[in-house]
Amino acid sequence: MKKTTLTLIATILAAIFSLSGHNLQAQGKRVVFIGDSITDGNWGCVYGYKPTSAERSQTDFNHIYGHSYMMLVATDFQSKKPKAGYRFFNRGFSGHKLSDLEGRWKEDVLDLKPDVVSVLIGVNDMGNYFNVKPGERSAFDFDSWKERYRALLMKTREQNPAVKLVLCTPFLAKEGSTGRRVDYDERKEMVSHLAGIVRELASETGATLVPFDELFAKLIEKEPEPCYWIWDGVHPTPAGHRRMANLWEKKVRL
Repeated sequence: MKKTTLTLIATILAAIFSLSGHNLQAQGKRVVFIGDSITDGNWGCVYGYKPTSAERSQTDFNHIYGHSYMMLVATDFQSKKPKAGYRFFNRGFSGHKLSDLEGRWKEDVLDLKPDVVSVLIGVNDMGNYFNVKPGERSAFDFDSWKERYRALLMKTREQNPAVKLVLCTPFLAKEGSTGRRVDYDERKEMVSHLAGIVRELASETGATLVPFDELFAKLIEKEPEPCYWIWDGVHPTPAGHRRMANLWEKKVRL
């Protein structure tokens, strides 16, 4: 095989691997999105759901980012500035709560040595709380939730004082099975409380706030059917994810 052909192949492979963060020699910001199913978008799951990053495919470029707002953000930046060397990592996992993020923060955030960390969490903390029968559950400890969240952010800052933190607010809509629940108003109030904590943390830590709750509240006011933006009360539609990506890009400078 001619030397020029080998050089061309090497160049193409280097470009491909840089898209998913495998080319550790490339220059460019490393951006990690972590959270629950809203971020997940089934990334890296070629033949069914996988519960850890290690089990998911990180070389199949049809599935490398999943199909959430994260994918839209990543592909916008990478397509518009191909020479910038951006490396994006989706680390959303369906069903995860703050406690799940705590358990995998080292592997899925710190070990990736990110320059930017975007967090969206909270709706499953609410869901898990309301899954316990009213007479059997204790009051939710919002103060502890805030301190544990803060601890994860501080660990990230300790590793990289210059890291950019992006905190996204959780949200809920009166639609689908979620909207039909008799305790919907209580659920909504809890998610709003958690969103308020995220705002406080963003202010206290100097993080960039992305108010997804405000975004959907405004969208639903304009569109008579909330399901146009959030189909089951929790998960956005493709149109909803597009608007999330637009807002994220408007708020965050890379």
